[in-house]
Amino acid sequence: MSGDVLSQAEVESLLSAMDSREADVIADAATSRIRHKEKVSPYDFKRPERVGKEQMRSLQTMHEAFGRNFGASLSALLRTIVELKLTSVDQLTYSEFVFSLENPTCFNLINAAPLEGQLILDINLSLLFPIIDRLLGGGNDSSAPIRRPLTEIELRLVGRITDLFCKEMKQAWGNVLELDLTIDRVESNPQLVQIVPPNEVVVLISFELTLGEARGMMNLCIPFNSIERISNRLSSNSWVSYGKKSATTENIKRISTQLNDALVEVVVDLAETNISTSDLIGLRVGDIIATEKDVARPLVVSIEGRPKFHAQPGAFKGRKAIQVVGMVDT
Repeated sequence: MSGDVLSQAEVESLLSAMDSREADVIADAATSRIRHKEKVSPYDFKRPERVGKEQMRSLQTMHEAFGRNFGASLSALLRTIVELKLTSVDQLTYSEFVFSLENPTCFNLINAAPLEGQLILDINLSLLFPIIDRLLGGGNDSSAPIRRPLTEIELRLVGRITDLFCKEMKQAWGNVLELDLTIDRVESNPQLVQIVPPNEVVVLISFELTLGEARGMMNLCIPFNSIERISNRLSSNSWVSYGKKSATTENIKRISTQLNDALVEVVVDLAETNISTSDLIGLRVGDIIATEKDVARPLVVSIEGRPKFHAQPGAFKGRKAIQVVGMVDT
């Protein structure tokens, strides 16, 4: 038994070895925790990132082009300058989107077949009332903000704006999917409408629209479940050639139709000559100015300052007139 008893020196040696091993174990554990902590990234369950960065960039590129086209179409409709620019493309929950809106507002629910569910177009009333005033013949002067729901007549007028929005949106999405966009209904209180669960992720695309002194926001809300099946199509490679297509017969006809009623300045140069200032001051009714213009030579007709046609002078129904006889060679 005496051989099994450890001496004091052996006991101290074992204790020191255990302390050093325990220290090594603790150090290894601490190092492991530090390395693991470096790989940890914060995650907010209230705002999950379900749409990839590439898809978000594609949506941004697509709707930047949409904003330019819709702004131009809106300017033609209202016959005034309208500025529309994309301000942000974000992911958030549906409840955050709804509670960020004013009440009342113009809350449009849009059917977008073949996408599942509905999209939402929200237009601020501080922007809509100046637009309605413009449609009814008013100017661009801003008035005091009005806080009330739209009337039935005003909703009919706003329908022209939303129909134009759907038309341009369909064209913008043409490279990804052929959409059939229709307005389902319009609500004034956004908190009474729930198209998806409150915690469902949505993509919020915000535009700032400026009409004269009036300025307001226009928001397009796309639920994630609507674009989940086509997320693979939302690739930035699809937009490389966007906006570089050749003119189609349909586009040429559409632009020509819109330009049919445009007013242009027509100027006919009868003749040119030089006279002195004293002769110009001394001109009286009945005086004749001689020029080197040959009566047999055709006149030049200019459209908006650009020579376009050759013409011959004459009379039509007792009034002075010209007859176009050819095109100017360019």
